[in-house]
Amino acid sequence: MQSKISLSKKYIASPLNYTGGKLKLLPQILPLFPKKIETFVDLFCGGCNVGVNVNAEKIFCNDSNEKLIEFFNYLKNTDYKAFFRQISKVIEEFHLSNTAENGYSFYGCNSSAGLSSYNREHFLALRENFNSLQTKDSYYFTKFYILIVYAFNNQIRFNSKGFYNLPVGKRDFNKRMSEKLETFMSSIANIEFTSKDFREFKTEILTQNDFVYADPPYLITCASYNELDGWNENNEIDLLKMLDKLNERKLRFALSNVLSAKGKVNNILDSWLNKNPEYKCYHLNFDYKNSSYHKTERINKADEVLITNY
Repeated sequence: MQSKISLSKKYIASPLNYTGGKLKLLPQILPLFPKKIETFVDLFCGGCNVGVNVNAEKIFCNDSNEKLIEFFNYLKNTDYKAFFRQISKVIEEFHLSNTAENGYSFYGCNSSAGLSSYNREHFLALRENFNSLQTKDSYYFTKFYILIVYAFNNQIRFNSKGFYNLPVGKRDFNKRMSEKLETFMSSIANIEFTSKDFREFKTEILTQNDFVYADPPYLITCASYNELDGWNENNEIDLLKMLDKLNERKLRFALSNVLSAKGKVNNILDSWLNKNPEYKCYHLNFDYKNSSYHKTERINKADEVLITNY
């Protein structure tokens, strides 16, 4: 029987609204993880919602997105108060809204419509400035974070030339985002952030007391991180082979994925499960009631699963 954890439990939230983030699924996922973990490896950490909430002696959070990992390493080695002061300075320099200080009416906007009409011109100026930067200093990472905060859905997206290209969003750096950032920064001291292709991560150093979690881009769903052929069938097959090898060494793993979504079936994953009946497949209940999906999309929602070998 699947164990449960209180939905009221407070989890540390990533300061990034990373596509595919697992914050809302943590009450279902974490109870299924092993109770005792020496080294925890998150092969596709994304926004780091899982890694920052796992109890382990040592934690590796890996992602192939170098800019993301560089940002996390910057946060790890930076004082929050100093970072906050720099955030405030850049917001003022580019004349972006600051509703925490001034409210919405000051900018001729309201909470319902959002701040995009005021921030658009200033956001584009910041985006152009950021994309021209050559040195990855403190201002680079500050501007990177502010772009994400003020961008559409607070997400990260770069085009094929490496330029950040999301349009302006409706919100700004408010009190809630400030609190999330401070809590996150104070909780990542014991995490080692690495940026490698998952195939290059040295799993041979792991022992049977360790645990590997894989949350790859989902093959049959669309997301901003998958627009430039970031994940394909070959990657999916290579990952499953890698997990099989971990299993042969009696190393524990868990895989997040979707078996079906909007009429599509992940046949590679389905076939792999049929070939490995000893693996356990837990079907997760994701709450879509607050999403912007149409009714038909909610009916055909993804069959999100957690697959374990223990």
